[in-house]
Amino acid sequence: MAQVYKTDLLEDALKEMCSKLEGVQGAVIVSIEGFVVAAFTPRDSDMDEEGPTSSPQVAAMAATLIALGERTLSRLAQGDMLRLLIEGSDGGMLVVPANQRASVAVMVGREAKMGLVLYALQQSSKKISTILEGGN
Repeated sequence: MAQVYKTDLLEDALKEMCSKLEGVQGAVIVSIEGFVVAAFTPRDSDMDEEGPTSSPQVAAMAATLIALGERTLSRLAQGDMLRLLIEGSDGGMLVVPANQRASVAVMVGREAKMGLVLYALQQSSKKISTILEGGN
C-alpha cells in the first residue's frame, strides 16, 4: 500500500481549488511564522521561483498581513479575522485562516471573479484545516 503524505494531500487540495477558478496565479498554505506548508502554481501562471510572487515571498507577506489584521481587529474589538483581501489594479491576494496555526493565500489576476475565488477559498480552507488537524 502506498503511503500518502500530508503535504501531498494539502497540495492536492490547493490544486483542486485552483483548477475550478480562472485567473489564479498560485495558492499557498502559510504557517503563522511565514513558512510555506504547501503550494500550488498552475502551469500557465506567471509565478516563478525568483519573482515577486514566488511561494516563499507570498507566504512571508501573507503571514505579516494576517498578523497585522488580527492585531488591528483585536485592538478595535471587532472579533476574529475571517478573511483578508488586498486588491490592486493588476490583481490581488485573498487570505483565509485555515486554523490557529496556518492560513491559505491565493494570488489572483485582474480577470478573476473575486466572489467565486472567495467562496472556493473558504470551502478549501475547511478541507485544509481537516488535513492539518490529522483528518482525511
